[in-house]
Amino acid sequence: MAIAKITAHPAFPVGEISKRLYSGYMEPFGDTVYGSIFNPSHRTADELGFRRDYIDQVRQSGMPAARLPGGNLVSGWRWKDSIGPIGQRKAHVDLAWFQDLPVGLGHDEYLQWMEKVNSEPLYTINLGTGGIEDAIDLVEYSNLEGGTYWSDLRRKNGHEAPYGVKVWYLGNEVDGPWQIGSFDRHPKEYGFKANEVSKVLKWTDPTIETAACVSSTPYIYHYPKWDVEALEECYEAVDYISMHHYHLAPPGDLAALLGGTEYFEDYIRTEEGVCDYVQTLMRSPRKMMFSFDEFAMVQRPTAQLHPGGGIHNQYEMNYRFKRERGFMKNDVDHVNGSMGFFGDNVVSAIANTLPLLTFMNHADRIKIACMTGSLMALCGVDNDHVWTPVGYYPYTQLMRWGQGIAMKTQVTSETYVIPGYDSDDISANPRKEEIPYLVASTAFNDKVGELTVFAVNRNPIDRMSVELDLSAFEEYRFLEHIELYSDDLNLKNTFEKPDAVLPKINQETREERGKVYAQLQSLSWNVFRFVKK
Repeated sequence: MAIAKITAHPAFPVGEISKRLYSGYMEPFGDTVYGSIFNPSHRTADELGFRRDYIDQVRQSGMPAARLPGGNLVSGWRWKDSIGPIGQRKAHVDLAWFQDLPVGLGHDEYLQWMEKVNSEPLYTINLGTGGIEDAIDLVEYSNLEGGTYWSDLRRKNGHEAPYGVKVWYLGNEVDGPWQIGSFDRHPKEYGFKANEVSKVLKWTDPTIETAACVSSTPYIYHYPKWDVEALEECYEAVDYISMHHYHLAPPGDLAALLGGTEYFEDYIRTEEGVCDYVQTLMRSPRKMMFSFDEFAMVQRPTAQLHPGGGIHNQYEMNYRFKRERGFMKNDVDHVNGSMGFFGDNVVSAIANTLPLLTFMNHADRIKIACMTGSLMALCGVDNDHVWTPVGYYPYTQLMRWGQGIAMKTQVTSETYVIPGYDSDDISANPRKEEIPYLVASTAFNDKVGELTVFAVNRNPIDRMSVELDLSAFEEYRFLEHIELYSDDLNLKNTFEKPDAVLPKINQETREERGKVYAQLQSLSWNVFRFVKK
């Protein structure tokens, strides 16, 4: 077997790595919030109904930011009905997830939870049922010191200081027919609305940044034409595009699952072309930045397919209301384990961290990334306890050492093929050839004297010999090789067995004449640390 190689050189930087690249995502569906984060009857509950044990676990992780309160929820989110004394709030149904929304968790509670975990809120505005005036009021309530109706109302409601939210998303997946007030047939109309909302929000608070929606998935029929037409109307007014992608793979097909980053790569490069094209049309000096604010790599059974339906299938899936579905009553006092597939075992932990290496390799454009399963990866939870899941380790290692400047990282390794497959009527994955088993990215933080290479062997069967050539970083010496893997890919950490899977130091890795030689375990996460001499 040929030895795999990783090479990086200080003469080839990609771009500065934003701390927001490792952000989280928070939306109340399943038990991602109810019963876990928000549980007023729990023995550790604070005055707002939040579990203190959960807060402590997330705070210690160092999660820099999180997008909230969704997600699909926000297209019908009535934030004004969620503030003030709980007894005076209005209860509503959520048509995104067909659930009743408990009145105890509202706008202020979301932002105050972020304060408790010492993390920055990234807020999504309702541009489904909401309009320009409602968006202005929201920013005024959240960010102004006082002296206006809405800012004074925030102070009256118990939060004297402004929340200071800096990033505002202009709707969520507005091109999708599953959204309330969808613009899927009207990209220019959305672009016009996003332009006007962004403009007046920056008049309200000139310190903020905004993100406009583009196609909510590269699978959708109007991608990327929709993106071009929307951005033509709002390019000069916004700072980011909001990108989402869920890579789906059949259960047990680890090659298709772990190779999902190749489809992320296609999506990123297409959006770079779209944005640069619109920049040229606008004769603009502004380079658009990217926010990848929903992403995951998930194993899911293939749905029944309806060949030949074309665009009709997109609407058939989302327009039909199932009478038997009904509205779900949320049990805020109980964790049902419905969202435990993110970061839960070795496979999902590595799979859902892999896209972050791709994003780091595009650090010049991608400045925000919000892992959809982030909170499940950071905090295992049941009705009584919290613990550290497997996904916590690679995720927090990126937060800690994936800082500074991303360096161009050249990788050579053996390759494999993913045959094309469909996951459902929308999600079609074309054939991919020459996919390298080895994935890597490099972070150079010269200010603190650290150089770090993150590497994944995505071969689930064979180990890999690898040579790291970072000899051009002459002032740096090899410090340690941290690895995370398990012979049992389904092994997970639990409260009873919190240390079932832990990272450890590979004592066999060696440095010779400026090069590092290591053996990577099959399907393993690896961190190579170098420090200034």
